[in-house]
Amino acid sequence: MALRPNLHPGEFLLSLPDEAGRVALAGIFGNDHPVELEIGSGKGTFVLAIAEATPQRNFIGIEYARAYAEFAADRLRRHEQTNARLVHAEASWWVRCHVADAALAAVHVYFPDPWPKARHHKRRLVQPPFLKEVHRILQPGGVLRLVTDHADYFVQMERVLAEQQELQVVPFESPVALKADAPEGSIVGTNFERKYIAEGRSFHATMARKPG
Repeated sequence: MALRPNLHPGEFLLSLPDEAGRVALAGIFGNDHPVELEIGSGKGTFVLAIAEATPQRNFIGIEYARAYAEFAADRLRRHEQTNARLVHAEASWWVRCHVADAALAAVHVYFPDPWPKARHHKRRLVQPPFLKEVHRILQPGGVLRLVTDHADYFVQMERVLAEQQELQVVPFESPVALKADAPEGSIVGTNFERKYIAEGRSFHATMARKPG
């Protein structure tokens, strides 16, 4: 799918100066509704769908590719989805810089870059330091959801989850009711998921909860 020309993301593309530090994310939306974060939003399919389905919650999507971040933010604007924002940033840095302790009800990570070559595994997002940050930013009872099509990466995800003691691994639950036209095998409804279903790939999913 080609990206739309003449994008106008406006206030739906959230920009925070570094000096703002860790902020009260709920204040961005003008209410105290729970806030959820998606890392790697792509064209915004998931964050738009869950924001539409769950108006009593707020959502922030982080996307490293500027073109996709602007496209997704413009998509939110066109749908007048005021309970969601997009951020163009490197996710690990943005979380450390701007997300306060116990600020989030959920963190969603769907189909992250698997960095399949062994020498690149250190670049994978789901590592022990990332899980420590997730524990810090989740509220008690908050959840981390992970989905990948890459079997080796999933083995690593399960290993690092097993080796830490701050988050409790629990059965995976889909975060949103899937639309009627979702392909068979869908669990979260992202663009990558649709693409991978068409290619016949299988998915691996896990979830962890912060006790409390």
